[in-house]
Amino acid sequence: MDKIIECVPNFSEGRDKEKIEKIVDCFRNVEGVKLLDYSSDEDHNRSVVTVIGEPEPLGQAMVAAIGKAVELIDMTKHQGQHPRMGCVDVVPFIPIRNATVEEADALAKSVAKEASEKFGQPFFLYEKSATAPHRENLAKIRQGQFEGMAEKMKDPMWKPDFGPDTIHPTGGVTAIGARMPLIAYNINLDTSNLEIAKKIADKIRHIKGGFRYCKAMGVMLEDRNIAQVSMNLTDYTKTSVYTVFETVRMEARRYGVNLLGSEVVGLIPLQALVDCAEYYLGLEGFESKQVLETRL
Repeated sequence: MDKIIECVPNFSEGRDKEKIEKIVDCFRNVEGVKLLDYSSDEDHNRSVVTVIGEPEPLGQAMVAAIGKAVELIDMTKHQGQHPRMGCVDVVPFIPIRNATVEEADALAKSVAKEASEKFGQPFFLYEKSATAPHRENLAKIRQGQFEGMAEKMKDPMWKPDFGPDTIHPTGGVTAIGARMPLIAYNINLDTSNLEIAKKIADKIRHIKGGFRYCKAMGVMLEDRNIAQVSMNLTDYTKTSVYTVFETVRMEARRYGVNLLGSEVVGLIPLQALVDCAEYYLGLEGFESKQVLETRL
């Protein structure tokens, strides 16, 4: 591949493995496309796919996956811990190699146009593709979630950029656009008190006065009976993984709570982990090119 763009679609299905596999199949054995990773969370009832490819075949694979999700996922029956508004909740395109944000933006718009015409799914452009400042933040677009989105879209301010003016009856609505690499990062607490996780999340999330490039919320992991601080780090070079980890640890202490561990959902840039190693090991003058695997 010469020109590489990454796509990390989030599908509102994390429990039915047969449905998940049928959606992921849209990215398998496609020339010019490589499936890197996919993971599902039953509590969130959500699956995250990471795929790269040349713009044209990647776009066509994504259109096919949207169609399959519209066919298989019924949002009127969907329940989960993660906020959501559509069967395909969000579709970000990220420039990786020999590609620009502008090219990722053009691909997002092309996919939205084709998928809306084929499947009747409405699309909001967000992040770098947003057509207005109030549409840049995914959290603002998603407010009201699936259940409140039809009423929200009656407001001209929330007319979709592509597709019908109201939600798909079972597919909801999708956010799509170009953005820079994002890290989905969760920290588990040794408490079943969800309110503690929510209070900690409020301390670190940007919209509440926390870190500029951190989106966070408190969720409950029912199968483990523990609370979790679930985050998206939208620019790890400015809000690092170790910064949010140490801040969550510090805030948890005020409630007498310890951290059980943390997890990365999907893929993470190597440099983000190198930054953590530098911080915790006190490495001086270390560079990522000193990692053996980067020189192979």
